[in-house]
Formats: sequence, structure tokens, C-alpha cells
Amino acid sequence: MYKRLIEGQIKDRFFQGKVIILTGARQTGKTTLALKIVKNLGLEDNVKIFNCDNPTDRKSLDNKDLDFLKGITGDAKVIFIDEGQKVESIGQTLKLLVDYYQNKKQILVTGSSSFNLLDKTQEALTGRKFVFNLFPLSLEEMFGGKDQLAISKNLEALLIYGNYPEIAGQVSFENKEDLLKELTSSYLYNDILEFQQIRNSAVISDLLKALAFQIGNEVSYTELAKLLGIDKNTVERYVQLLEKNYIIFRLSPYATNKRKEISKLRKVYFYDIGIRNAIINNFNFLNNRDDAGALWENFILVERIKFQNYHKIYANNYFWRTYDGAEVDLVEERNGKLFGYEFKWSDKKRKKSAPGLWKKYRESSYKVITPGNMDDFVF
Repeated sequence: MYKRLIEGQIKDRFFQGKVIILTGARQTGKTTLALKIVKNLGLEDNVKIFNCDNPTDRKSLDNKDLDFLKGITGDAKVIFIDEGQKVESIGQTLKLLVDYYQNKKQILVTGSSSFNLLDKTQEALTGRKFVFNLFPLSLEEMFGGKDQLAISKNLEALLIYGNYPEIAGQVSFENKEDLLKELTSSYLYNDILEFQQIRNSAVISDLLKALAFQIGNEVSYTELAKLLGIDKNTVERYVQLLEKNYIIFRLSPYATNKRKEISKLRKVYFYDIGIRNAIINNFNFLNNRDDAGALWENFILVERIKFQNYHKIYANNYFWRTYDGAEVDLVEERNGKLFGYEFKWSDKKRKKSAPGLWKKYRESSYKVITPGNMDDFVF
């Protein structure tokens, strides 16, 4: 059992008259965290649980009036709706409940698809919700502090197998591989295929493989469309669905002309590097692979995003690259300043020097992040 960084933040929001929504990919520990919070508040005997993976529970919450909802929730102080994105009318259901009960009952909802849950509740729950994101385990959650020795001992395995709680809890590398393969095949894009009316799972699988081989590079939807034999708009739609289901995310290029920026290529990364390796079926260790730099870039970038979210660092994230190849892997735009970071696994392969050109931007800084100096970046 790992101590999740947002546990205290969620507990502090209980009984304030708003719905608490906990989102994140499947198997990141949302249900475990929600039930742990309920237990720690002494409410485990006073909670009504709806598991919306169960068709019966899902049906009992879908398109029901307030009297019916009052009847099925009863006297429970906490109404916990797990995988709420599967309820078609989830926005209206939550609105009815929170408007009636206000701070007398706490409504807690988890969801593994922002398309189905957050999009559907956006209008209905305006001003009525607190939203938290739960990622695969962060280094801060796994190691508790800046334990450089423990991190260095485990870092290579993390770059291969990732940070999912169940995976991290396994000692055997073989067990880690088996669980990752099962997670990838059974859960990863289950909601996309089931609820987004996508029947051709092979195309999604091929797209993920293509994206997995391009982490750290700019991605062209036109080239992906040609590779997969589908149209560009379909590729873009699938990428958006994969992003809304917390499998991948995109970085836009930084540019001072925001209108021109929209038309430029994006970079695509995976929220968990173990999932990426499972998709391409490559669990070789670093001395037997040529993508160590890309693995490190994806891994440390996600760790930074976790750090931003959990510690409420509000930033716009970009990458920056010039036509002649100078680049900055991550640009954080916050508080009127630009913070540039280059991610380097080793000194063997250096990217074209960026600081000189990058410093042309006012209020900008530049730092190289390596395994040896990442502490203040992600802790």
C-alpha cells in the first residue's frame, strides 16, 4: 500500500457540498485510494458503493429521477460511484444528487475516461465539483523522499516496467512482464473500444505501436495515416481518444505566435513507460536497446507532470525546437517566465546545444536534467 500524495487534498474536500471526481487510467489505484479515504474518515460502514462495471449498478443510476436515486442511496453518508463514465446520464445523475444532498452526503466518483466522465459532467456540474487526477505511482510516492541510492538501484527497472502500483509491487521481472502484457491487452483501451463505437481494435493497436516508436519525436498525422491505411482525421480522433483515456498525452511546440503554433507537429508520450514497452513487446534492459534516451525523456517528463499536478504548480507545458535542430525537451510557461529543460540519460549522445538560441527569450532559464540531479525536479 503506497501513500498517495493527493490523499490529504481529497479528504480536505469532503462534505463541502460538491462532487469529488477522481480520474486516471485504469489500474492506477483510484478505487483503492477512494476506499482508503472513506475508511480513514471512519465512514466504511456508512458508504453506498456502485460499481459501474456491473451492468446492474450502471442501470440503477442511468436516467433516474431524484426520488428513485434517494431510494437507492438510502441513509449512507458517502455515495461512491466507481467507473462512473459508464453511466450514460452521469452528469444529470450527479447534479440531482449534489443539489439535493449538498454537504449532508459526500458524492465520490472515479472514472478512467475523461471523454465519458469529465466531458459529460462539464456543463451539469459547473461549480459543483472538485476534480483530482491520479497517475501511476510517482517517484515521490514510491520512495518517500530524496533517497538517491534507492532510486538509482531501481531506476533502470522503472524505465523498463514503469510505475503502475501492481507492477511496482512485484519482485520478479517475469511477473512484471506478464502483468504488463495483461494490462495492455485487457484493460488499456477497453473503454475506447466499448464506448466509442470503434470496432477495429487492430487499428488502435497498430497506432499505439507506431506512436510508441516515436516518443521524443514530432508526430505527423499525415504520415501515420499513410502507414495505417486510414485517413488523417481518423488518426487525429484516435489520438484524442487515447489521450482522453490517459494512455498518451501530447506536447505542443512553444512559439510566440500562437496562431501559427496550432498548425505545427506535436510530440506524443505515454503516461507510463512500462505500457509503452509492453505495446512494442520490448523488455530488454538498457545495455541491449538503443532507445534509452527516449525512455528517460518520457519517464522524467511524466514524473514532472505528476509533480506539477500533485503540488499545484500551474504551468503550460511545451517543447521547443529550431529548424537547425536545437531543442528544449520541456518548456514550462509559468508566472510570466519560461523554464527550459533538456533531459539527458548520458553524455554519450548530446543534442545540438540549445542555450544560446533559447536565451533570446526574455525571462527564460535552461537546465539539463539527468538521473544524477533530478531530485529537485520531481521531489
